[in-house]
Formats: sequence, structure tokens, C-alpha cells
Amino acid sequence: MRGSSPTLRKRRLVSELRRLREAAELTIDEVGERLECSASKISRIETGRVGVSPRDVRDMLAAYGADAATLGELVQLAREARRKAWWDEYGDIVPGRYVGYEADADSIRTYQGLMIPGLLQCEAYTRSLISRVLPDASGREIDRRVRLRKARQALLSEDDPLRLHVVIDEAALRRLVGGVEVMRCQMARLLDVGAMPNVTMQVVPFSAGGHAAMDGPFVILSFPEQLDPDVVYIETTRSGVYLEQASDVSRYAEVYERLVRTALNPAESASLITEVARTLA
Repeated sequence: MRGSSPTLRKRRLVSELRRLREAAELTIDEVGERLECSASKISRIETGRVGVSPRDVRDMLAAYGADAATLGELVQLAREARRKAWWDEYGDIVPGRYVGYEADADSIRTYQGLMIPGLLQCEAYTRSLISRVLPDASGREIDRRVRLRKARQALLSEDDPLRLHVVIDEAALRRLVGGVEVMRCQMARLLDVGAMPNVTMQVVPFSAGGHAAMDGPFVILSFPEQLDPDVVYIETTRSGVYLEQASDVSRYAEVYERLVRTALNPAESASLITEVARTLA
């Protein structure tokens, strides 16, 4: 069920712990003194950088004067946040936090300028891309990354599928990743996925000139519960940046709306993808 994974449970838990501390008008240093632990531990808990045990939750809520109902709810959240998820086994090759958010989201808006987005890649494209980006990756590692990507792509075809709105720059369609045959396979994959009722695909053509998202790709993830506000994810070479402040999310949502208005509509985009495929024939 969307919104029930350990990743989102942990996010909701640390958000509530921070809110309750602020409502009790306590600083992080004061909480650390009361609990006889370092202030840095409280800070790491509130930012999600470390796990939080049910005992930690009980101690913190006692300091905040929380009622029994709140205590019971957050202790249960702490237990659920410590469960293992299927993507944990890939934690050495991918940020589990992002994969967890992706699995929990009910809709995603994303822009990609230089490559085909991961959820839309065919296997041959994925393998070629990984071998170029990670030239030292072993065959075993590439296989694991391909399996993970396929597992993530399954979100689009579940009974309650992820709703995906993707905008791709024409440059990603024209770049010959893996050669002509691989790109022919990739264009076919785009046309197949783009025809799914839960997927909206648009292309920003070269003829559009400059556009709102030229400074880089990003993802906006939305969740089924109002308690879980949207997150913007920006991938970097070594890690990823998560933006959760309402002002940051609103800014990227506005950028995305301008981008959508600049891009071709879905039918025109499919025609352009078909045209690119013909040039590869």
C-alpha cells in the first residue's frame, strides 16, 4: 500500500518529533541535557540521518509532555520505520531514501535533460548508460542495477499504478547511448510507456530554445496522505539533495508548470519520438 513503507514512516515520525519539541518550546540543546545525551544525536534524529528507536521516542515525548495517545502512535511509527524494505539489499548502490519515497509516491513529476529517465529506460539503454557512467562497475554490479531499475519500473504497471508526468529534452532522444540499435529499442519503449493511461510524456523540442529547467533535472514526489508533503529530489554525482521546505517545493512546481507549457503536448511528443525512431531505422 502506498505511503506505508518504512521510508515514509520515518519521515513522518521525525517531522512529528521536531514539531512536538518546538511546541514544548525546547531547544535541541535543552532536550539533550534532559535526556543526558548529545545535542547532535537529537539533531541527527530530527533530520533523519540516524534511526530512532521506540525507547528514544518514549524518552523524547516524556520530555515534551506528550499525551498517551500521541506516545502510542509515535512509538508504533518508530517500530514500523525500523522494518526492512525490499530495496534495502541495494543500499550499497542506490540511495534507499529516494527509492522508498518513489515507492510511496502516488504521483511523480520529473524533468530530465541529458538522458532518458530511469523509469522509462529499456534494459539495453540502462546497461549501456551504467557502463559509461561507471566504467569500473563489474558485470555483477551492472546486473544488480538493472534488476533494481526493473523493480522500480514495476510501479507503473501495478493494480494501483504510480502516476507519472515526465518532460524530456529532445537532446535525450537524440543522444546515441549504446548506438543505433539500443536507441531504436529505447524509442519503442518510450512509445509503449507513453501510451499507458497513468503516464503523461512530453518533449521539449530544440525549437523551443531556452526553457525554465535548463539548470538541471529534478523530481517532485507527491504522496497519498496530507501528512506527507511533497518532496523535491535533485540528483548529484555522489548523492542527492532533498528539498522539503514549502517555499522550495512551490518554486520547483512553478518551474515545472512553465516547462510543461513550453513542451510539446503528449500527442506531438509521441510524433517527435516516432520521427526520431524513423531516423534510426
